Amino acid sequence: MSKFQAVFGRKKPVIGMVHLGALPGSPLHDAHGGLKHLVEAAFDDLNALQRAGFDAVMFGNENDRPYEFNVDTASTATMAYVIGKLRDEISVPFGVNVLWDPMSSVALAAATGAAFVREIFTGTYASDMGPWTPDAGRAMRYRDRLGRHDLAMLYNVSAEFADSLDRRPLPDRARSAVFSSIPDAVLVSGQITGEAARMVDLEAVKKVLPDTPVLANTGVKHATIADILRIADGCIVGSALKVDGDTWKAVDPDRAKDFMDRARAARGGK
Repeated sequence: MSKFQAVFGRKKPVIGMVHLGALPGSPLHDAHGGLKHLVEAAFDDLNALQRAGFDAVMFGNENDRPYEFNVDTASTATMAYVIGKLRDEISVPFGVNVLWDPMSSVALAAATGAAFVREIFTGTYASDMGPWTPDAGRAMRYRDRLGRHDLAMLYNVSAEFADSLDRRPLPDRARSAVFSSIPDAVLVSGQITGEAARMVDLEAVKKVLPDTPVLANTGVKHATIADILRIADGCIVGSALKVDGDTWKAVDPDRAKDFMDRARAARGGK
């Protein structure tokens, strides 16, 4: 059994995002609301996603704009605190993503018992945050040093907020990443959070990686979930589940339930 199958236990899993509020030290942090507000908001989103029947959830720090490559220790520590406070309430597999810091993502997974991480682990990019050169070898070795060889690594191969300086076509870059860096799944994204990956990109990457799980990573919507699951091996969704479809608002329980009803129908009722 692959690590991906071991974590998710089903074909075409749908992963819902718990976007934590801005963390201490980031410009948008609500110091008045403090840790109590961070925990309460995350609990409400987690509860809405689990009640809607999502197969897994992922905790991320999307509100920590502008993003960093070397994340402040306080950010990772606060994420661990929030997840720890919710740990007994989590009833599905969960993952973490500390934008855009692979080492912090792996460290957070080890500290919280997360089953998977999502990150940009490979490539070279010109980005809104400056030159971007992640090191998959370092992150993978760190994972093993922390005793988490079981941790599933989900590689985003089309970075948001960035343009690849590697001019090979996306399918070639994805195929090369699988050969050289052994990800457990490959993710295909749009240009920014909430913006859909192009279907032609999703199709092309899946065509060259028939034996590797390929997931749609951004911009999946109620109207597109059926088409996406005909191609992809699953998806990650955040913005479409929020009040008014707004990335920065809370999860809307009704939108979340409607989304999973459509996803299950697309999977044949499963």
